[in-house]
Amino acid sequence: MDSENTQFTQTFIPPPVPVALKHSGLGIASFVLSVVGGILTFLVVVVAGVMSAGSPDGLDENSAQAIVIGLFIIGFAILDVIALGLGIAALQQKDRKQTFSILGMVFAGCTVLGVIGLMIVGTVAK
Repeated sequence: MDSENTQFTQTFIPPPVPVALKHSGLGIASFVLSVVGGILTFLVVVVAGVMSAGSPDGLDENSAQAIVIGLFIIGFAILDVIALGLGIAALQQKDRKQTFSILGMVFAGCTVLGVIGLMIVGTVAK
């Protein structure tokens, strides 16, 4: 082979275009559930405070009203635990944006810790 006749051609390959990541559906669900659960928990706690302040002896623990309020608080806390789990699952998706999953986990964690704190304060205050 004659080395003088051999030509090398260089082809230009453009760099890959970065693809915009989409938000995670699980992260959005986590965010929405944590916000809804936090707002509803706050409203139930406010209603319980108003009901307790409305009677001179406070709210009777064995009344149907107190039981329903307790069930609502526990139910909304479970909703926030589900939101926390969805946020953790959304963090495992590496090809998606993490914004809503982190926000959902933070809001859900704060609400769950707040409910646990209220339960501890309520138990100690007896």
